[in-house]
Amino acid sequence: MTITLAANYLCPLCQQALLLTGQSYCCANKHSFDRAKQGYVNLLPVQFKHSKAPGDNKSMVLARRAFLDKGFYQPLVDKMLALYQQYGQLDAPLLDAGCGEGFYSHQHKTSINQVYGVDIAKETIKIAAKRYQNCHFSVGTLSKLSFADNYFAWLTSVYAPILEDEFTRVLKQGGYLLTVTPAQQHLYELKQLIYRNANEHDISKAPIKALKLVAEEKLTYPMIFDNSDDVLNLLAMTPFAFKASTALIEQLKNTEQFSCQADFILRLYQKE
Repeated sequence: MTITLAANYLCPLCQQALLLTGQSYCCANKHSFDRAKQGYVNLLPVQFKHSKAPGDNKSMVLARRAFLDKGFYQPLVDKMLALYQQYGQLDAPLLDAGCGEGFYSHQHKTSINQVYGVDIAKETIKIAAKRYQNCHFSVGTLSKLSFADNYFAWLTSVYAPILEDEFTRVLKQGGYLLTVTPAQQHLYELKQLIYRNANEHDISKAPIKALKLVAEEKLTYPMIFDNSDDVLNLLAMTPFAFKASTALIEQLKNTEQFSCQADFILRLYQKE
Protein backbone atom coordinates (compact mmCIF):
# COMPACT_ATOMS: atom_id res chain seq x y z
CA MET A 1 0.00 0.00 0.00
CA THR A 2 1.38 3.41 -1.00
CA ILE A 3 0.97 6.13 1.61
CA THR A 4 1.26 9.81 0.70
CA LEU A 5 2.39 11.96 3.62
CA ALA A 6 1.79 15.69 3.90
CA ALA A 7 3.97 17.85 1.66
CA ASN A 8 6.74 20.01 3.11
CA TYR A 9 6.90 23.38 1.37
CA LEU A 10 8.35 26.78 2.21
CA CYS A 11 6.52 30.01 1.49
CA PRO A 12 7.98 31.47 -1.75
CA LEU A 13 7.55 34.99 -0.34
CA CYS A 14 9.13 34.72 3.11
CA GLN A 15 10.64 31.20 3.25
CA GLN A 16 8.66 30.23 6.34
CA ALA A 17 7.18 26.73 6.59
CA LEU A 18 3.82 26.21 4.88
CA LEU A 19 1.18 24.17 6.67
CA LEU A 20 -1.86 22.71 4.96
CA THR A 21 -5.02 23.88 6.71
CA GLY A 22 -8.15 22.74 4.96
CA GLN A 23 -7.45 23.43 1.29
CA SER A 24 -4.85 26.17 1.78
CA TYR A 25 -1.13 26.22 2.53
CA CYS A 26 -0.42 29.02 5.02
CA CYS A 27 2.73 30.35 6.69
CA ALA A 28 3.25 32.22 9.98
CA ASN A 29 3.21 35.52 8.09
CA LYS A 30 -0.28 34.70 6.80
CA HIS A 31 0.69 34.22 3.18
CA SER A 32 -1.76 31.73 1.73
CA PHE A 33 -1.74 29.46 -1.32
CA ASP A 34 -4.82 27.46 -2.25
CA ARG A 35 -4.63 23.77 -3.04
CA ALA A 36 -6.31 23.22 -6.41
CA LYS A 37 -8.99 20.58 -6.88
CA GLN A 38 -6.50 18.50 -8.87
CA GLY A 39 -4.24 18.40 -5.79
CA TYR A 40 -1.38 20.70 -6.76
CA VAL A 41 -0.43 24.05 -5.22
CA ASN A 42 0.66 27.15 -7.14
CA LEU A 43 3.78 28.53 -5.45
CA LEU A 44 4.66 30.91 -8.27
CA PRO A 45 3.66 34.44 -7.18
CA VAL A 46 2.81 36.76 -10.03
CA GLN A 47 5.90 38.89 -9.37
CA PHE A 48 8.09 35.84 -10.11
CA LYS A 49 6.60 35.34 -13.57
CA HIS A 50 8.32 36.61 -16.69
CA SER A 51 5.28 36.02 -18.89
CA LYS A 52 1.54 35.47 -18.50
CA ALA A 53 1.76 31.70 -19.06
CA PRO A 54 5.39 30.58 -18.67
CA GLY A 55 6.60 27.14 -19.71
CA ASP A 56 5.18 24.65 -22.19
CA ASN A 57 1.71 25.20 -23.60
CA LYS A 58 -1.10 22.68 -23.30
CA SER A 59 -0.79 21.26 -26.82
CA MET A 60 2.91 20.56 -26.30
CA VAL A 61 2.17 18.90 -22.97
CA LEU A 62 -0.55 16.65 -24.41
CA ALA A 63 1.69 15.65 -27.32
CA ARG A 64 4.49 14.73 -24.93
CA ARG A 65 2.17 12.72 -22.71
CA ALA A 66 0.81 10.75 -25.69
CA PHE A 67 4.35 10.07 -26.92
CA LEU A 68 5.72 9.00 -23.54
CA ASP A 69 2.71 6.77 -22.88
CA LYS A 70 3.71 4.69 -25.92
CA GLY A 71 6.95 3.66 -24.16
CA PHE A 72 9.45 5.15 -26.61
CA TYR A 73 11.53 6.50 -23.70
CA GLN A 74 11.11 3.46 -21.45
CA PRO A 75 14.80 2.48 -21.84
CA LEU A 76 15.66 5.90 -20.39
CA VAL A 77 13.28 5.35 -17.47
CA ASP A 78 14.83 1.93 -16.81
CA LYS A 79 18.33 3.42 -16.76
CA MET A 80 17.26 6.23 -14.41
CA LEU A 81 15.61 3.80 -12.00
CA ALA A 82 18.63 1.50 -12.06
CA LEU A 83 20.85 4.39 -10.93
CA TYR A 84 18.31 5.35 -8.27
CA GLN A 85 18.20 1.79 -6.96
CA GLN A 86 22.00 1.55 -6.94
CA TYR A 87 22.87 4.89 -5.34
CA GLY A 88 19.71 6.39 -3.84
CA GLN A 89 18.40 6.55 -0.29
CA LEU A 90 15.11 4.96 -1.20
CA ASP A 91 13.05 6.15 1.78
CA ALA A 92 14.10 9.82 1.50
CA PRO A 93 12.39 12.71 -0.32
CA LEU A 94 13.01 13.02 -4.07
CA LEU A 95 12.54 16.02 -6.38
CA ASP A 96 11.88 16.03 -10.11
CA ALA A 97 12.93 19.55 -11.12
CA GLY A 98 11.14 20.65 -14.28
CA CYS A 99 8.83 17.65 -14.03
CA GLY A 100 6.42 18.48 -16.86
CA GLU A 101 3.37 16.22 -16.73
CA GLY A 102 4.97 14.00 -14.07
CA PHE A 103 6.00 11.05 -16.25
CA TYR A 104 9.43 10.62 -14.64
CA SER A 105 8.25 11.73 -11.18
CA HIS A 106 5.73 8.94 -10.72
CA GLN A 107 8.17 6.29 -11.99
CA HIS A 108 10.24 6.92 -8.84
CA LYS A 109 7.33 6.69 -6.37
CA THR A 110 7.45 3.78 -3.95
CA SER A 111 5.58 2.88 -0.79
CA ILE A 112 8.29 4.44 1.41
CA ASN A 113 9.37 7.69 -0.26
CA GLN A 114 7.90 11.11 -0.98
CA VAL A 115 8.19 12.36 -4.55
CA TYR A 116 7.88 16.03 -5.47
CA GLY A 117 7.52 17.51 -8.93
CA VAL A 118 7.98 21.20 -9.75
CA ASP A 119 7.40 22.95 -13.06
CA ILE A 120 6.81 26.55 -14.08
CA ALA A 121 4.00 25.59 -16.49
CA LYS A 122 0.65 25.44 -14.73
CA GLU A 123 -0.98 23.29 -17.42
CA THR A 124 1.65 20.57 -17.02
CA ILE A 125 1.31 20.50 -13.25
CA LYS A 126 -2.48 20.36 -13.48
CA ILE A 127 -2.21 17.23 -15.64
CA ALA A 128 0.48 15.68 -13.43
CA ALA A 129 -1.44 16.18 -10.19
CA LYS A 130 -4.68 14.83 -11.59
CA ARG A 131 -3.01 11.72 -12.99
CA TYR A 132 -0.43 10.87 -10.29
CA GLN A 133 -2.14 11.59 -7.00
CA ASN A 134 0.48 9.84 -4.85
CA CYS A 135 3.10 12.50 -5.69
CA HIS A 136 3.31 16.15 -4.61
CA PHE A 137 3.17 18.66 -7.47
CA SER A 138 3.59 22.42 -7.39
CA VAL A 139 3.89 25.28 -9.83
CA GLY A 140 7.16 27.04 -9.18
CA THR A 141 10.41 28.39 -10.57
CA LEU A 142 13.60 26.32 -10.44
CA SER A 143 15.61 29.43 -9.64
CA LYS A 144 13.83 29.76 -6.28
CA LEU A 145 12.59 26.39 -5.06
CA SER A 146 10.09 26.38 -2.20
CA PHE A 147 11.97 23.82 -0.13
CA ALA A 148 14.29 23.92 2.87
CA ASP A 149 18.05 23.59 2.60
CA ASN A 150 19.41 20.02 2.56
CA TYR A 151 15.95 18.48 2.15
CA PHE A 152 16.29 16.06 -0.78
CA ALA A 153 18.43 12.95 -1.07
CA TRP A 154 17.81 12.62 -4.82
CA LEU A 155 17.08 15.21 -7.49
CA THR A 156 16.40 14.56 -11.17
CA SER A 157 16.58 17.01 -14.05
CA VAL A 158 15.39 15.63 -17.39
CA TYR A 159 15.72 18.07 -20.28
CA ALA A 160 15.19 20.97 -17.89
CA PRO A 161 17.32 23.98 -16.91
CA ILE A 162 20.14 22.90 -14.58
CA LEU A 163 20.63 25.47 -11.82
CA GLU A 164 23.54 24.17 -9.80
CA ASP A 165 23.44 26.64 -6.91
CA GLU A 166 19.75 26.12 -6.15
CA PHE A 167 19.88 22.35 -6.71
CA THR A 168 22.88 22.11 -4.39
CA ARG A 169 21.07 24.14 -1.73
CA VAL A 170 18.12 21.75 -1.49
CA LEU A 171 20.26 18.59 -1.70
CA LYS A 172 21.29 17.03 1.59
CA GLN A 173 24.90 16.14 2.27
CA GLY A 174 25.65 12.96 0.36
CA GLY A 175 22.59 13.49 -1.87
CA TYR A 176 22.60 12.95 -5.62
CA LEU A 177 21.67 14.97 -8.70
CA LEU A 178 20.86 13.00 -11.87
CA THR A 179 20.79 15.01 -15.11
CA VAL A 180 19.55 13.77 -18.47
CA THR A 181 20.59 15.75 -21.54
CA PRO A 182 20.67 15.05 -25.29
CA ALA A 183 23.78 13.40 -26.73
CA GLN A 184 25.15 14.25 -30.18
CA GLN A 185 22.74 12.21 -32.31
CA HIS A 186 19.49 12.67 -30.39
CA LEU A 187 16.59 12.93 -32.87
CA TYR A 188 19.10 13.73 -35.61
CA GLU A 189 16.96 12.23 -38.38
CA LEU A 190 14.07 14.47 -37.34
CA LYS A 191 16.34 17.51 -37.32
CA GLN A 192 17.47 16.68 -40.85
CA LEU A 193 13.90 17.06 -42.08
CA ILE A 194 13.70 20.58 -40.68
CA TYR A 195 17.16 22.12 -41.05
CA ARG A 196 19.14 22.29 -44.27
CA ASN A 197 22.37 21.79 -42.31
CA ALA A 198 21.42 19.89 -39.18
CA ASN A 199 24.03 20.04 -36.44
CA GLU A 200 24.72 17.47 -33.78
CA HIS A 201 24.03 18.46 -30.19
CA ASP A 202 26.93 20.17 -28.46
CA ILE A 203 27.86 18.11 -25.41
CA SER A 204 31.06 19.97 -24.54
CA LYS A 205 29.46 22.22 -21.92
CA ALA A 206 29.28 20.75 -18.40
CA PRO A 207 26.84 22.87 -16.33
CA ILE A 208 27.82 21.25 -13.01
CA LYS A 209 31.15 22.33 -11.52
CA ALA A 210 31.04 22.03 -7.72
CA LEU A 211 29.36 18.63 -7.29
CA LYS A 212 31.33 15.41 -7.71
CA LEU A 213 30.66 13.42 -10.90
CA VAL A 214 29.98 9.86 -9.73
CA ALA A 215 28.80 8.19 -12.94
CA GLU A 216 28.27 9.07 -16.59
CA GLU A 217 26.41 6.83 -19.02
CA LYS A 218 25.37 7.16 -22.65
CA LEU A 219 22.13 5.56 -23.82
CA THR A 220 21.52 5.16 -27.54
CA TYR A 221 18.84 3.17 -29.34
CA PRO A 222 16.69 3.43 -32.50
CA MET A 223 13.02 4.40 -32.33
CA ILE A 224 10.91 3.01 -35.16
CA PHE A 225 7.50 4.55 -35.79
CA ASP A 226 4.79 2.93 -37.88
CA ASN A 227 2.14 5.45 -36.85
CA SER A 228 2.35 9.00 -38.13
CA ASP A 229 0.61 10.32 -34.99
CA ASP A 230 3.58 9.23 -32.89
CA VAL A 231 6.00 11.11 -35.14
CA LEU A 232 3.81 14.22 -35.04
CA ASN A 233 3.63 14.02 -31.25
CA LEU A 234 7.41 13.71 -31.08
CA LEU A 235 7.77 16.78 -33.28
CA ALA A 236 5.17 18.73 -31.29
CA MET A 237 6.92 18.15 -27.97
CA THR A 238 10.26 19.52 -29.20
CA PRO A 239 11.44 23.05 -30.08
CA PHE A 240 11.73 21.79 -33.67
CA ALA A 241 7.96 22.20 -33.99
CA PHE A 242 8.34 25.98 -34.25
CA LYS A 243 10.55 25.56 -37.33
CA ALA A 244 8.49 22.88 -39.10
CA SER A 245 6.76 23.97 -42.29
CA THR A 246 3.18 23.12 -43.22
CA ALA A 247 4.55 20.99 -46.06
CA LEU A 248 6.65 18.96 -43.63
CA ILE A 249 3.67 18.41 -41.34
CA GLU A 250 1.69 17.06 -44.29
CA GLN A 251 4.62 14.88 -45.30
CA LEU A 252 4.82 13.36 -41.82
CA LYS A 253 1.07 12.76 -41.75
CA ASN A 254 1.45 10.56 -44.82
CA THR A 255 4.57 8.75 -43.62
CA GLU A 256 4.00 5.05 -43.04
CA GLN A 257 7.29 4.40 -41.26
CA PHE A 258 9.95 6.64 -39.77
CA SER A 259 13.06 5.88 -37.73
CA CYS A 260 15.20 8.15 -35.62
CA GLN A 261 17.67 7.77 -32.83
CA ALA A 262 17.26 8.36 -29.13
CA ASP A 263 20.61 9.45 -27.74
CA PHE A 264 20.94 10.51 -24.09
CA ILE A 265 23.69 11.32 -21.61
CA LEU A 266 22.98 10.57 -17.95
CA ARG A 267 25.28 12.16 -15.40
CA LEU A 268 25.08 11.44 -11.68
CA TYR A 269 26.58 13.97 -9.26
CA GLN A 270 26.96 13.84 -5.48
CA LYS A 271 27.03 16.62 -2.91
CA GLU A 272 30.00 15.86 -0.69
